[in-house]
Amino acid sequence: MPSFDTVLEPDLVEVRNAIDQTAKEIGTRFDFKGSSAKVELKEKELTIWADSDFQIGQVMDVMMAKLTKRGVDARFLDRSAKIEKIGGDKVKQLIVVKSGIDSDNAKKIQTLIKQSKLKVQAAIQGDTVRVTGAKRDELQAAMALIRKDIADAPLSFNNFRD
Repeated sequence: MPSFDTVLEPDLVEVRNAIDQTAKEIGTRFDFKGSSAKVELKEKELTIWADSDFQIGQVMDVMMAKLTKRGVDARFLDRSAKIEKIGGDKVKQLIVVKSGIDSDNAKKIQTLIKQSKLKVQAAIQGDTVRVTGAKRDELQAAMALIRKDIADAPLSFNNFRD
């Protein structure tokens, strides 16, 4: 039976390359000279260190430009964490790189497919949603429906089986 998986997977190699480019640019830019501005990537967590909230915004702008240039969607970054004050007048912000569909979005995708009256079924399997159906055309219609209605997450489709 034909099927595909709906996943939320960033290209971590491109994320690493973009962060390296950001760190290089921060080191060479005149407005960051003498400051403690830097970006670190550990596993799937980015940490931005700077002297002020304004400087964190500048580092974010540079990082977003580099991520966009490398083809990484900005929606992979969870910027909901607050800017923390650390020793002295320094600040940091933690940014999580999203990977895997959370349960709320998985349930939303599942109910969306059930309400669509397409002849396909959606099953939540960990952090992916597997969609199965009898016809390839129905699966492609389900892909289009998911892309249209779930716009807040950069979903991709893989493991397409015939």
